[in-house]
Amino acid sequence: MAARGCWLAYQSVQSSVRRVVEGANAGDVAVADHRNWYRELFAPSVTAGILKPGDLAGYRNGPVYIRKSMHVPLNREAVLDTMLALFDLLRAEPEPSVRAVLGHFIFVYIHPYMDGNGRVGRFLMNVMMASGGYPWTVISVENRTAYMHALEKASVGEDIAPFADFVAELVERRLAGEPLPAVPKGSFSGFV
Repeated sequence: MAARGCWLAYQSVQSSVRRVVEGANAGDVAVADHRNWYRELFAPSVTAGILKPGDLAGYRNGPVYIRKSMHVPLNREAVLDTMLALFDLLRAEPEPSVRAVLGHFIFVYIHPYMDGNGRVGRFLMNVMMASGGYPWTVISVENRTAYMHALEKASVGEDIAPFADFVAELVERRLAGEPLPAVPKGSFSGFV
């Protein structure tokens, strides 16, 4: 189910990327489409009866915690306002690389959903990068520890530079022609 959900969400994100590449404002596309990515990610769980369709409607309505992190996401009452502020930023920011880094970081900082925030944040990052002509960039399972450490420095340590550097290094490697990492055996997403 997880692999199918990732594939469905990826197809939806690819449609978003196409619109951005054709000239649509990346922030507008993210506003319009991010909930679709989320619903597709968990659609197989709805089909299997594990989740109800209503479970995927809107943002979370309770607290959420991130395993192995000192960061405590915003309370549910703050989610809607901060998501609106994030989307205003994504619409207005002229630099694609800034939109990619801040979009991903702020999205996961807010943690608007009960589950899937990292995956949707990485999809969001790639849609923002597409607006600048950057390649699709995967944060592989092998890079998960460095990724989580950089996010922790940004959220708890209030220093986003390590996260920006982390993303920039991955993009530079892709631009240099390094292939996307192979999906490890037993992994459902390659940490999309």
